[in-house]
Amino acid sequence: MFAYTIKRLLIAVPTILMLVVACFFLMHAAPGGPFTSERPLPPAVLANIEARYGLDQPLWKQLWDYLTNIVLYFDFGPSFKFKDRDVNDVIAQGFPISLTYGFLSFLVATIVGLSLGIAAAIRHNTWIDYLAVGLGIAAQALPNFVMGPILILVFTLWLGWLPGGGWNGGQWPYLIMPVIALSTSYMGSIARLTRSSMLEVLNSNFIRTARAKGLSDRSIIWRHALKPTLMPVVTYLGPVFVYVLTGSVFVDIYFSTGGLGQAYVGSALSRDYAILLGVTILYGALTVAVSLIIDLAYAWLDPKIRY
Repeated sequence: MFAYTIKRLLIAVPTILMLVVACFFLMHAAPGGPFTSERPLPPAVLANIEARYGLDQPLWKQLWDYLTNIVLYFDFGPSFKFKDRDVNDVIAQGFPISLTYGFLSFLVATIVGLSLGIAAAIRHNTWIDYLAVGLGIAAQALPNFVMGPILILVFTLWLGWLPGGGWNGGQWPYLIMPVIALSTSYMGSIARLTRSSMLEVLNSNFIRTARAKGLSDRSIIWRHALKPTLMPVVTYLGPVFVYVLTGSVFVDIYFSTGGLGQAYVGSALSRDYAILLGVTILYGALTVAVSLIIDLAYAWLDPKIRY
């Protein structure tokens, strides 16, 4: 297992490097630049600005300097749009906010989704099953960019129970609606996947053997059926954790939380290469890390995978 982990980490390094190179050339291939606008700057001023940020160098030289600063100093460079701020400052300010409500959304979606799926499978073809399936379908039918405005309309404008936006240090009234908006769509998918997986496991031969031995339903569910049930669910949970962070783009826009998603969208619209690349690298590294954790979790759920 240790050798496998080291091998995956070694593979992750060129994977992230390929991601950086691809994003770098794609952004520079698009027409325009971070300092182009409807009212063009004088050529002398534009040349001085590009020289200040090294944009007058050949692309291979810009890429080499960028990779060197990342590898040696973990420095993503200065922002092209935010004065006196670099990309590290933008990430340090926005990422903890996105990570906070993203992680809470992941917990809510996982716990509620697993509970609904297990309850629906155990009480198959009963009102509990129909209710869980109905809630899952309704949650999937309302993605976060639809759920966000609905929550603001109901709980802020109509009822006046919760603030419609802001962060305020992460106090719980400011967390409720972002967490609900971000977790509901994934919660429905987790519930339906858990239900179908649990039903398949409960009809397996080793479950019939456990029942023939006289084991209680609680023991059969939690000791024998749960781990095989979680195999396909864990496969889905890995990308979900990354999705709740990248999906924070809509949450940041609707609820003005100040997270990293808003800076990511702003950098894409303003062609701020530095922030766009820095956030992309961060999300790519998270994807690789979560994929490794999921693969290692397989060995705990199913010992046969270790071989």
